[in-house]
Amino acid sequence: MKTASLILASALANAVTATPLKWKDWKPLLSPFYFTSTYHVVATPDQVINGTTPTPGEPGAIGHYNYGINSDLDVICFNITLMGVTGGYQSPALTATHIHEAVAGASGPPRIAFPNPLPISDDPSVVRRSVGCLTGPFTTGVLANGTDTGVGFTVKEIEENPAGFFTDSHTARYIPGVVRGQLS
Repeated sequence: MKTASLILASALANAVTATPLKWKDWKPLLSPFYFTSTYHVVATPDQVINGTTPTPGEPGAIGHYNYGINSDLDVICFNITLMGVTGGYQSPALTATHIHEAVAGASGPPRIAFPNPLPISDDPSVVRRSVGCLTGPFTTGVLANGTDTGVGFTVKEIEENPAGFFTDSHTARYIPGVVRGQLS
């Protein structure tokens, strides 16, 4: 028994002193926490567009949209923080927080709908957050030609052209968008 314990202790000591695996080198095939790409978007009211017309969102509001994409599994993880946003959400989609497909200066259809950051408040000092992961197939609740705008969409499309996508949130007071930011 003592010999087995010494062998086990020696093996554990060697394992602890082995070179640690770096996060960027870790790619377990079945883990959504391996990201093939990441995005940090700072969304501001001056970037909001209605069609092609600048339509500023809520003055003083700011959004931090952090995304980790695993295109191998069609997973997107999100950590969204909104500050200076007041009032309730409003959108024809399932939620009022999205990734849309469109270049800077243009509007486009939502492709992914995220849970709205909470808590809802009229106090601009309240910080709203939403954190989690979503796996395709995606739905938005918005129809174009009778088909949901999320149908057939994969996160790989974002990786192939991040400049062709933006993220935003919509409120009842700022329906075109309270803040907006391009992914690239």
